[in-house]
Amino acid sequence: QVELVESGGNSVRAGESLTLSCAASTTSGSVFRINRLDWYRQSPGKQRELVARLESGGSTTYADFAKGRFAISRNNHKTTGYLQMDSLKPEDTAVYYCNAGVWLSMTGTRDYWGQGTQVTVSS
Repeated sequence: QVELVESGGNSVRAGESLTLSCAASTTSGSVFRINRLDWYRQSPGKQRELVARLESGGSTTYADFAKGRFAISRNNHKTTGYLQMDSLKPEDTAVYYCNAGVWLSMTGTRDYWGQGTQVTVSS
């Protein structure tokens, strides 16, 4: 079993930046790594939407609203993922979730969700 813990959410003003983190951990004793990493967001009354994707091979895709402002990445050990968000806008206000395909040496690759972190952007 893998736990994903997001952090970095905060209340900021329009134009400012935030970096969200998604840290994977396990108590199983397995060697593990994050292969595919997605960041989603959900605003009140709206469906959860994909913000950015990082494939296991390193290629990235972004939602149109994120292009040029957000950057997805992971650390070299593939244990933590990130979402750098610049030039934030009030419409970026949402709960941000990471979703990862995590490979464990004992069980193979499974899909996990984090608990979410709140980002609030004021004008």
